[in-house]
Amino acid sequence: MEERLNELKEEVLAKIQEASNTKALNDVRVAYLGRKGPITDLLKGMGKLPPEERPKMGALVNVIRESVTEVLEARMAKLEEEAINAQLEKESIDVTLPGRPIKTGNHHPLTRVVEEIEDFFLSMGYEIAEGPEVEKDYYNFEALNLPKGHPARDMQDSFYISEEILLRTHTSPVQARTMEVKKGEPIKVICPGKVYRRDSDDATHSHQFTQIEGLVVGENIRMSDLKGTLSLFAKEMFGNDREIRLRPSFFPFTEPSVEMDISCFKCGGDGCNVCKKTGWIEILGAGMVHPNVLEMAGYDSSVMTGFAFGMGPERIAMLKYGVEDIRHFYTNDVRFISQFHRTEA
Repeated sequence: MEERLNELKEEVLAKIQEASNTKALNDVRVAYLGRKGPITDLLKGMGKLPPEERPKMGALVNVIRESVTEVLEARMAKLEEEAINAQLEKESIDVTLPGRPIKTGNHHPLTRVVEEIEDFFLSMGYEIAEGPEVEKDYYNFEALNLPKGHPARDMQDSFYISEEILLRTHTSPVQARTMEVKKGEPIKVICPGKVYRRDSDDATHSHQFTQIEGLVVGENIRMSDLKGTLSLFAKEMFGNDREIRLRPSFFPFTEPSVEMDISCFKCGGDGCNVCKKTGWIEILGAGMVHPNVLEMAGYDSSVMTGFAFGMGPERIAMLKYGVEDIRHFYTNDVRFISQFHRTEA
């Protein structure tokens, strides 16, 4: 038996050295040291030996088993190291190569303009108020001095969900809701958001667009406050040398009402294609809040007054960036959007 053990030892050691990879080496381990291997069989056959030989042969089997296991583990470690080195050599990376640039997103030009407008009015102490885009007829029209059947409603034809529910045509309903919540308290808010009108899409019209309206209500609010605010806004958006002019207009929810123009930033007022040779560019509408609107919201119009204004960020963006078609803002054409990368709004 001792001779057989030595033969097995030499045989398994030779097999270990012949193994060229970890899989082959593991097969050797299972074949010789596994539950069905010859060394295990010899251990199971120890009961057939004379009692006086069992301790000696048992010790010899354990020595051979431990010796083989030690050589096998050393060989396994070497083969694993060789495999890792071969893989590293095969998959070598030149760390001196420049990295691949990561494409980053960019602010949409409308987002830039809206955020710039918001930042300006926030710096003046205004708050941002928001409201539902699916609105009640009452807040969209009636609370703004536009009762059912009023002819001015025709200017804001919208998408109706029912007779009393529609997609809002302006962000003025947010003003009405804000006044209702404040219940006679002073207000200083701007209301940005999407609005909807049943317009035919062309270069200057869209069935969906963005609007920002402002509302200030308090004691002794005058037309001069409105003019001063709008003058500062024009200089902030289009340059310190801009002048404004206010032209009489009509809006059912303000009285008096005005349209605000700015001196052309391209020609300086001399006349060009941007201002259509007039020297002025129409920017927004505004006016003093109509007493009826204040009274419907719970304000005493003999004590509290206010002004409101509304503008379209699309128009301002078109002027600032020289965009000739409003539809470019909504088509998600990367070629268009990428032009505004690194452009300061």
